[in-house]
Amino acid sequence: MSVDQAVYGHAPPDPSVPADRPSLAKGGEAGAVDAFREVDGSCGDGPELERVVPVSGRRRAVPRWLRRTVGPVALLVLWQVFSASGALEEDILASPGTIAATAGDLVSDGTLPSAMLVSLQRVAVGLLLGGVTGVVLALASGLSRLGEDLVDATVQMLRSIPWVGVIPLFIIWLGIGEAPKIALISLGVAFHLYLNVYAGIRGVDAQLVEAGTSLGLSRWGLIRHVVLPGALPGAMTGLRYSLATAWLALVFGEQVNADDGLGFLMNQAREFFRTDVIVVCLVVYAILGLIADFLVRTLERLLLQWRPTFTGQ
Repeated sequence: MSVDQAVYGHAPPDPSVPADRPSLAKGGEAGAVDAFREVDGSCGDGPELERVVPVSGRRRAVPRWLRRTVGPVALLVLWQVFSASGALEEDILASPGTIAATAGDLVSDGTLPSAMLVSLQRVAVGLLLGGVTGVVLALASGLSRLGEDLVDATVQMLRSIPWVGVIPLFIIWLGIGEAPKIALISLGVAFHLYLNVYAGIRGVDAQLVEAGTSLGLSRWGLIRHVVLPGALPGAMTGLRYSLATAWLALVFGEQVNADDGLGFLMNQAREFFRTDVIVVCLVVYAILGLIADFLVRTLERLLLQWRPTFTGQ
């Protein structure tokens, strides 16, 4: 370090710099400030900066809900055009207008609300029984090696059997009342929840478990504060799959000597070739499934606020 640097705190003027650029000849902080003033004009007036707006926060010309309705509306328009032109006969598939009128008649006379209530009760009971069974088995198998040895192999073997194929056995064992229908729904729900909860438990980062152990957490503390929160995303995914399977199992279950419900309406409509009633029941199944999925998505957003995810661009 030179004497000038030690005394004045900056480098001496550089003789190699042209005389018309005196600011560059200065050393240290003063020279840097003067050089910036020469380039920008003044130290206070900087270049104009444009605010960066995230892609997700930019306003779109067309609302998202409107864009999502384009596909279904276009499908309904084509369906109505084909039906009106005679290319699609009423005996094969009723037109959207006929289906809407039939739905109004079924609602006005109370037939459709009564059938929906019965079907919802069956799904709720089957989902509760199957959900509890699947979660308990997954916890026993995922949290303990002994439980895995006793449970997992049996569950994996049973889930490979088509659950629709056990309907004859359920009829023989449980009769033709409500029991086989609820058992069929429970069976389909239990397998999905078991697989996803088990995978969620075993997918917890081992370093988090080691960190919890080093902090002095007991086994129950590890399960409560580390393992179960880590397995929650898998459990929510399993719940969504289970709801879809519950509605599918309900369709098959209500074909078994049902005296009420959406499946009963579909069976009656099949005997009289009423495609409009069949489509109304299918639309109701779809709407109920969408509502259930929406509720699970809302619950997922509330419970998994701590986990940021990609939502698309």
